[in-house]
Amino acid sequence: MSSHDTTRRAFLVRAAVGAGSVAGAGLLPDASAQGIDQHQAANATAPEAHAAGAAHGAFFNAQDAATVAAFSERLMPTAPGKPGAHDANVLNYIDLALAGAYGELQEFYRRGLAQLDAYCRKTYNESFVRLDTGRQYLVSAALEQGKAAGFAWPTAQAFFETVRTHTIEGLFADPVYGGNKDFAGWKLVGFPGGQAVYTPADLQTRQAFTRAPMIGLQSQAVNAKT
Repeated sequence: MSSHDTTRRAFLVRAAVGAGSVAGAGLLPDASAQGIDQHQAANATAPEAHAAGAAHGAFFNAQDAATVAAFSERLMPTAPGKPGAHDANVLNYIDLALAGAYGELQEFYRRGLAQLDAYCRKTYNESFVRLDTGRQYLVSAALEQGKAAGFAWPTAQAFFETVRTHTIEGLFADPVYGGNKDFAGWKLVGFPGGQAVYTPADLQTRQAFTRAPMIGLQSQAVNAKT
């Protein structure tokens, strides 16, 4: 089994465990659950956050957008016939969320990305996006295991877990939130989405549901404008 397949399998297992919260697609991660102590956050010393830089999206500048896109793709890599974070437009989901409902995590991301960049440059003399795929996996594993040096606030594990949670949401939430492009995540797991009707055969089969979603919040919004 390739490293891509192993990573995808681990990601989907974690996504299944958190399916209940992801389905809501409106739940802000509990700061305490992510290991974020507000007093520590206010007083921690960390590498200087990235400047605003050239505009990219609703929140990220081009540099941070590239890092988040690459990092989320390592969490859920694309494979032949199997969509990953890039295909599902996870970056767009996180970008829009941080500009809106997840606004309180903006500084969390700024500092986390700055620390990630500093760790990669110190360890490999390159930024995360310039590392080859193998080293990007090594960096991701170091963050998950809390072995990446130089992280104060957020901690390496807190940053990793938050980005992974948001990647799961971006893959499986209703497309109206900016991710799950073309229902990529739903199709991946055989989730039917909204359907106009379910046949008796649909309700009795034990096979994965393969008919494309017909109705979602996104399509409802589009139809409302026409």
